[in-house]
Amino acid sequence: MSEVAVGFIGLAVLLGLFLTGIELSFCMTIVGFIGFAYLNSFSAACNLVVKDFFDTFTSYGYTVIPLFVLMGQIASNSDIARRLYAAAHKWVGHVPGGLAMTTVAGATIFKAMCGSTLATVATFAGIAIPEMERYGYDKRLSAGVVASVGTIGMLIPPSIVLIIYGIIVEQSIGRLFLAGIVPGLIISIFFMCVVYAWVTIKPAIAPRAEKESWGARWRVLPDFLWVAVIFVVVIGGLMTGKFSPTEAGTIGTVAVLVLAAVKRQASFRILVKSWDESLRTAVMTLLLIAGSVVLGHFLAITEIPFMAADWVTGLPLPRWLIMVFIIIVYLIGGSFIDDLAFMILATPIFYPAVIKLGYDPIWFGIMIGITIMIGVIIPPVAICVFIVKNITGIPFNTIYKGVLPFLLSLIACALLLFLFPDIATFLPNLFMGN
Repeated sequence: MSEVAVGFIGLAVLLGLFLTGIELSFCMTIVGFIGFAYLNSFSAACNLVVKDFFDTFTSYGYTVIPLFVLMGQIASNSDIARRLYAAAHKWVGHVPGGLAMTTVAGATIFKAMCGSTLATVATFAGIAIPEMERYGYDKRLSAGVVASVGTIGMLIPPSIVLIIYGIIVEQSIGRLFLAGIVPGLIISIFFMCVVYAWVTIKPAIAPRAEKESWGARWRVLPDFLWVAVIFVVVIGGLMTGKFSPTEAGTIGTVAVLVLAAVKRQASFRILVKSWDESLRTAVMTLLLIAGSVVLGHFLAITEIPFMAADWVTGLPLPRWLIMVFIIIVYLIGGSFIDDLAFMILATPIFYPAVIKLGYDPIWFGIMIGITIMIGVIIPPVAICVFIVKNITGIPFNTIYKGVLPFLLSLIACALLLFLFPDIATFLPNLFMGN
């Protein structure tokens, strides 16, 4: 049997294993191990698995993942997120849909120091939705905005998606972080526009809150400023080259911990809970990476990634249409498999084709980020929707009705970025050179 045939059989078996409910990291490891053993030897496959797992879990570069996750968990478990929400509420709570806009603004700011999208969704599902319901907001709007706003974490630094993408394709994480800022802010503005338009058309779904005095607004301004300082230090250090990604993660984590301590929210129980949750998330992510490395070594000797790149670039189609095809594959694949896992699986296959077509790898990383943002709020694997459902008990059909307008704005932003790639690349080129 040829190496290519073995590779395709391996991919088919991988899909079959995943449908059984086995974790994708284990599926990739099993298929990679058996395939490598078949094409080489059992001993070589054992050595491959041990080496790939050891290298992944002892890699200094990967320490950035648990650090940024820990940073987010401390911010989530302490009172920082609640304070941000209360501060934003005082500033915009009186405008039409103000509490929903507060959720968008608060989650965007919170994400600036949180590496976990799921932590952002869970935090605001527990904080924002009860507040909006207390003020008479329609559940479609409250649940839809919370499920959607968590997706901003795919682009706003520090994004775990961009970190993993940068590691896989060996691109600067600092450049990727810079590239994600403008698209992330554009999406936040789009979300606010959706809220305003929805409330303007149907005012009954979002009664206005009472207008706060200017004195009350200025008193909560420090809650914004502290987060802004942490964001500027972490991202500014990466941008100027003063910090490596791991150093930036360390400084950010310590800064959030100090902020929580100053606010008297860093109890021993909170720290233990944050360490436990971040360790679970980090190990899960590292297992995915290690499994993808094993599978990648198997696929490399089958030459399927290179054949796929040659086939895609050889299609008698305009290069933009080929790129649309690749993005659709990411979207469909991420709708059936966990989006982050599918990105880890598919990127080594399609990345050579993207480079061969002449596209910027930094821009491609941001496009993947937006694609994943869409994937986490559409069925069947809509993880953000599942989190909101589990925390609030709001029915799925209600949440999906609320998500739809925000989904359309995400698609519009993806189209905008596709037509104008400089939206993502001009900041990295400006501050870090071409």
